[in-house]
Amino acid sequence: MQGQDVATEVESPPGTPERPPRRRRWGRWGTRLAVTACVGWLLLVVGHVALSGRTFVWGQIDLLPPIVFAAMPVLLAVVALVTRPVRWRLTAVCAAALLLGAGYSGINVATLWYSPPPAGPGAITLVTWNTMYWDQDMISDGAKTTDDFYAYLRGLDADVYMLHEYAHVDFTPADIFSQVQPIDQLDLLQRTFPGYEIAVAGRNVTLSRFPVVASKGLDSTPWLPEEFRAVPAAMRDHAAFYNSQTLRTDVRLPGKVVSFYNSHLYQPPSRLLSLSGDRSRGRVETDRFNDSMRKASLRALTQDMDANSQPVVFGGDLNTTPAMGIRRLLPDQLVDHTRALPSLYPTTWAVGGANSERKFGAPLWRIDWLLSTADVTVHRYEFVDPEGLSDHRPQRVVLSTD
Repeated sequence: MQGQDVATEVESPPGTPERPPRRRRWGRWGTRLAVTACVGWLLLVVGHVALSGRTFVWGQIDLLPPIVFAAMPVLLAVVALVTRPVRWRLTAVCAAALLLGAGYSGINVATLWYSPPPAGPGAITLVTWNTMYWDQDMISDGAKTTDDFYAYLRGLDADVYMLHEYAHVDFTPADIFSQVQPIDQLDLLQRTFPGYEIAVAGRNVTLSRFPVVASKGLDSTPWLPEEFRAVPAAMRDHAAFYNSQTLRTDVRLPGKVVSFYNSHLYQPPSRLLSLSGDRSRGRVETDRFNDSMRKASLRALTQDMDANSQPVVFGGDLNTTPAMGIRRLLPDQLVDHTRALPSLYPTTWAVGGANSERKFGAPLWRIDWLLSTADVTVHRYEFVDPEGLSDHRPQRVVLSTD
């Protein structure tokens, strides 16, 4: 019969298992994806703790905005809680990732309870700032002038300035060492800051309202691999651009000489992920070079500070975020003053949006720092609006020595 034939076609043979409902199949895939994401992130964090700052290959992960190390495990924990079969095990995985990664997140929890001590009559104001190639307008297409730049500097009204990128740049040459061009604006600086003393080494400039006892650029080349020690031909007339990333200036403050270390480190390794090197060399060599220069600069700094018995103030653009393990190479005697900042997630870069150096800009990273020996007290610490003159926020600090 026709009805019986139809019934026979739709009936399953005895013993055939029922097909799982579609919801159950999607649930299994969802569980697998959640497990993969949570465990994968934990493994990445473990790898970061072990490898960051130790190999240039990990430099691409170092570039993540630090807040990701706190935000990602929290978001994944929400996913874990709705993954019923393994919710508690996955939540534990996320908690472990948060515990391991929190110290790399850049979250300034101490600002919630710490209040810096008030400044006394002997306190001074310090400004450190990456000027983004001095008075060369890199952001506003010429809208900012040299007069604007110097007026802004003067308006910061600091006793000591530690400034970086005292140079101009032309990105046209393929050879990166030919791109940065020396400038001479010492006369203009002296007219703008009458009575200040000026020290220069490479692309770093320190200005002081107080007497400068001595100054020198720290030579990092002895700590470089042999193949990177020679000064490139394009920089032989201004070799300090290559071999010195830190300017030490000893300043006689009332009653005490203090050493101010003005530092601007090379950029971190970043080329492997972009699959492109500098136009004059490959991406692996580019990343190896940058990593070597950064480590050599910090080793030169450590050697000099270890032999220095004076109070030390160290600051600048370290091109280093709270997430980067290379911070372990900073001299042990230095104290980080982040807790004095009023922000829960302080950032200094990249402000001002896109510019002639990059297609993307958002203030998600902190790469500018202030540290000192324990005999220096910070009374106020803030990041200042650069007013369109740079993609770095200046650091302004009120400090005194014990």
